[in-house]
Amino acid sequence: MPNLGTARAQRFHAYVERLSTALGHRDRHGPLRAYVTGLCLPGERKSIEPMAARVDPRHVRARHQSMHHFVANAAWDDGAVLRAARETVLAALERHGPVAAWVVDDTGMPKKGRHSVGVARQYCGVLGKQDNCQVAVSLSWAHERASVPVAYRLYLPETWAQDRRRRRAAGVPDAIEFRTKWQIALEQVAQIAAEGVPAAPVVADAGYGVVTAFREALTAQAIPYVVGISTETTVWAPGRAPLPPPKYRGHGRPPTLVRRTGRHRPLSVRALAQHLPARAWRTVTWRAGTRGAMRSRFAAVRVRPAHRDDWRSTPRLEEWLLIEWPRGEAAPIKYWLSTLPPTATSIDLVRLAMLRWRIERDYQELKDELGLDHFEGRGWRGFHHHASLCIAAYAFLAAERLTHFPPESLAFLPAPRLPKRFIPRGAPRAS
Repeated sequence: MPNLGTARAQRFHAYVERLSTALGHRDRHGPLRAYVTGLCLPGERKSIEPMAARVDPRHVRARHQSMHHFVANAAWDDGAVLRAARETVLAALERHGPVAAWVVDDTGMPKKGRHSVGVARQYCGVLGKQDNCQVAVSLSWAHERASVPVAYRLYLPETWAQDRRRRRAAGVPDAIEFRTKWQIALEQVAQIAAEGVPAAPVVADAGYGVVTAFREALTAQAIPYVVGISTETTVWAPGRAPLPPPKYRGHGRPPTLVRRTGRHRPLSVRALAQHLPARAWRTVTWRAGTRGAMRSRFAAVRVRPAHRDDWRSTPRLEEWLLIEWPRGEAAPIKYWLSTLPPTATSIDLVRLAMLRWRIERDYQELKDELGLDHFEGRGWRGFHHHASLCIAAYAFLAAERLTHFPPESLAFLPAPRLPKRFIPRGAPRAS
């Protein structure tokens, strides 16, 4: 094991001990320490064999077997490990102010073959196109200083969910049924909310925001949101609403549904943006970037979402419509709906909408530095065990950055000294 003499390494050791208490059996504590240490040590690959070689170079085979069994087969609770990690990072986050948002997102991991759990031809954000990949849905806590995933679950495509043979081979639990990504996200929100953590607005991209049922479910839980929508989303312009039901004329059932007419109809957010007056637009700066202040032109107006409201007896409540239309662009580039209070400012709306950049950076570091997408097993349990430990390692790093600023290198644990003539499998050999 690496030398734990430095103050940061000592804090890391204490943190891993706290994670170990969530495992139950003491014989799992050693493999957990080895696995999380392997994730944090320098190295390009964070699959089990190269990590075993870095953590315990004198006993690579035995260490590999121990770590593999711990991640792929041992029946420990991912949720318990993530709760321990959440407690650590929440304490560090709240020293800098309350959590600003719960960010819903998903990430794709390209894969070859068809046997790894959940692999299917589907949209992969990393590649920007349809391809063979796994997709996981996550919920993250975020504010201006930091962010970290706190819930993570594989999206199981319907073809997988209905294939008993593939489910059995990958060890998918019987209780796991097909859920859309937005349904998984709602379950994660409910799970975290049930732990008594103070709620914050939910932020999500248009993949979730275009689903009216997703937005309605959040509103039913009294959770505000700022979510992306598509250009075709329809709304009632400011000050307008569907017409009331027609007067009852004494025949049949009294009409109860609000209505539209040929001249009194909602319009797309794109059309609405084109008709807004010049005074509706203002330049907003939301954060400092590496190349200077991040700013763009926005409009924020109160509208009523119109999706199938002619099947309702009352109009939908007013919400904020936020539109980004940078100068020089021929048309707006992004749209959001938000249930923040009417007193919210444009700056409030923009800062929350733009917090998603943090989650994209989290995924990049989780993959590039901690090997989130390096797991080589095929099973449901191993996939989630590996991801939970990657997130737990990342939570420690996030807490360190918040507590001990400026941040240090991710590779804060020194690599162990290799015995003479030791060459890890796969390493280049001298010619």
